[in-house]
Amino acid sequence: MSIISRSAVALGDGTFVIDEVTLASPKSDEVIVKIKAAGLCHTDYDSLSWGKPMVMGHEGAGVVEAVGPGVTEIGSGDQVILNWATPCMNCFQCKQGNQHICENNSPVVAGSNGLTPGHASFTGTIWKGEPIERSFNIGTLSEYALVKPSALVKVEDEDLNFSAASIISCGVMTGYGSVVNAAKLVAGSSAVVLGCGGVGLNVIQAASISGAAMIVAVDIKAEKLELAKQFGATHTILANKNDRGLEQAAEKVRKLCHGRGADYAFECTAVPALGAAPLAMIRNAGTAVQVSGIEEEITIDMRLFEWDKIYINPLYGKCRPQIDFPELMRLYKGGALKLDEMITREYSLDNLQQAFDDMLGGKNAKGVVIFE
Repeated sequence: MSIISRSAVALGDGTFVIDEVTLASPKSDEVIVKIKAAGLCHTDYDSLSWGKPMVMGHEGAGVVEAVGPGVTEIGSGDQVILNWATPCMNCFQCKQGNQHICENNSPVVAGSNGLTPGHASFTGTIWKGEPIERSFNIGTLSEYALVKPSALVKVEDEDLNFSAASIISCGVMTGYGSVVNAAKLVAGSSAVVLGCGGVGLNVIQAASISGAAMIVAVDIKAEKLELAKQFGATHTILANKNDRGLEQAAEKVRKLCHGRGADYAFECTAVPALGAAPLAMIRNAGTAVQVSGIEEEITIDMRLFEWDKIYINPLYGKCRPQIDFPELMRLYKGGALKLDEMITREYSLDNLQQAFDDMLGGKNAKGVVIFE
């Protein structure tokens, strides 16, 4: 039995429409989820210009509506968080523990063999009589989503806040995992966070949860630095947007860190010109983490690597969804991980344009679309 779903459809030319799509009954290895909430990030806005129509959204939480006959691990009525980097658990990378860069299912890793957007397995969503892709194979800005069970993490919580749960599956995971899984930040160490948007705030609170003794937040907006304090920053630096490579800010960091720089630095600005900036913030043999996923050519002064500095560029915080999502929910329920405080505003699907405007204007730490 098919389902009609009101959805945000990117047209590929920088615009979108709210329209109805039709979901086919789930095949043996598919699940239909009734979306309760979908987080928004800049990637969703970028998807407007990917040159083809698609159902938008890649963060979300909801309730399982129906399962295919071959699905046993998830059942109707289960509460779930959707995960866009779905591991196959059988490829080389998955067996190495790198589930976030699965060689078969990744929608972003070059050379992935399988379930990338447009794959034949994802023809069960129809718009205007033709199959339409779902962003990152899940398309959460929609009343219903047709997905593989590997895209779902079951949540046992009678009082689940779907808005809070929905933002775990990208920005929270990316920030938290970059600290815990990728950098493996050591308790008692110092960390610098460049950029205090949604991802940066999660880096800050992950560093705090991990026991960092000093967390220095750097941003060009004073209001974001005030927010950073609420999430665990111990020191703040108001940067000048004309400070090339944040060299002046790096000098202030060195003064705070006994003249040698911090143990860790995390770039969360998504500004290509600042791709090398975390290297200027760390001590010799420190670790610089490029969190925001800059994907273009930049020029780096190799002297920034002197001496023995490590520079890493993890994807999605090295996410292992079935391990990390329950841990994030445990931290949230215990009060250590702030999710409610991160959600600045909730929107209806019909107010998606306003949600984008607020995000692009820097008004929100995080915006969430909720479905009644």
